Amino acid sequence: MNDLAPLLTPEGRALLDEVRDTDPAHELAVATRLRREHPADLVSAALGQARLRQRAAAKFGAQDAGRMFFTPNGVEQSTRASVAAYRARRFRELGVTSVADLCCGIGGDAIALARAGIRVLAVDRDPLTAAAARANAEALGLADLIEVRRTDVTEVDTSGWDAVFVDPARRGGRGRIFDPEAYSPPLSWAVGAARTAPRAAALKVAPGIPHEAVPDDAEAEWISDGGDVKEAVLWFGTGPDAAQTAVRATLLPGPRTLHSRGLPDPAVRPPGRYLYEPDGAVIRAHLVAEVAEQLDGGLIDATIAYVTADEHRPTPYATAYEITDRLPFNAKKLKALLRERQVGTLTVKKRGSAVEPEELRRKVLPKPHGSASVTVFLTRVDGAPAMLLGHPVR
Repeated sequence: MNDLAPLLTPEGRALLDEVRDTDPAHELAVATRLRREHPADLVSAALGQARLRQRAAAKFGAQDAGRMFFTPNGVEQSTRASVAAYRARRFRELGVTSVADLCCGIGGDAIALARAGIRVLAVDRDPLTAAAARANAEALGLADLIEVRRTDVTEVDTSGWDAVFVDPARRGGRGRIFDPEAYSPPLSWAVGAARTAPRAAALKVAPGIPHEAVPDDAEAEWISDGGDVKEAVLWFGTGPDAAQTAVRATLLPGPRTLHSRGLPDPAVRPPGRYLYEPDGAVIRAHLVAEVAEQLDGGLIDATIAYVTADEHRPTPYATAYEITDRLPFNAKKLKALLRERQVGTLTVKKRGSAVEPEELRRKVLPKPHGSASVTVFLTRVDGAPAMLLGHPVR
């Protein structure tokens, strides 16, 4: 079914309530029973929507997801609620009271903006996606703040709105799109729209965007949530100090934000007692030097984003491990060491190594030897392949 309208009728809503908690393993039996009283396509649509809602709970929370309407692409590509809420707060702090949300998808960002008290024009050219955004605004009681318009974003006049938010499509028929000019609409168009915004603008881009692709007048922010990098955002109009803090990494929950200070690369030094693994947003933002300075540490290799130090200093921007062993890479020696120490749980991390963690785990620990746990880092130390063994600092 390519139309949400039947699901918005009393019969459709009743069906959605009935199939809300359907176990996918029992779908066939449930569908067979319901088709005796309801049209087959409506039953299929309701069960499909129930599956999407179950998947969306991880992004939107069970309460909201259970009332919202989704498309398969909408679940996959929409902004996580915690990230959208953080961005909405930034807009609010910039004095924004209205936003033109271009390429709004199923309305995840529009919902967060409206909940922050911001009036939203939500635009998407896909009929089903726009219908889902409209249904979501109504389902969550936000229709008074969210106007949904189905049209091409390039034809929208945004001059009457304080700010612009653009979330270009970054997936095509062959998967993810890495060239910003192949986004839909292209990044250059989005930047032009951002520069015309009266107060501020934000452009959502892929976390892997090259730093050289960031416009000189934009602030680039990389965002992680629970340790996973979610997105990068290019901000325009964030204030007179933006030039001094043109790059930042923000970690959620929190938020905790680390600003660029333009530091040179840290010095390379031998591994100390502690190894720090910077958050992915810190690495993407090229702010490892800022973390190393906080820790009075250095790099174990000039090309590897692992920081080492002799003392433990808690930081939200990196996970600390106490290192017990430093060895040249050798799978046989590692296997013998794990047996000797009665290891039952092995965590393998790698950076700068061609070895596949799962393959190594099967080779060196085919079965548990005991209850001990170890983390092994497959990496390079000053250019040489190495294994660093340790455990997280609690």
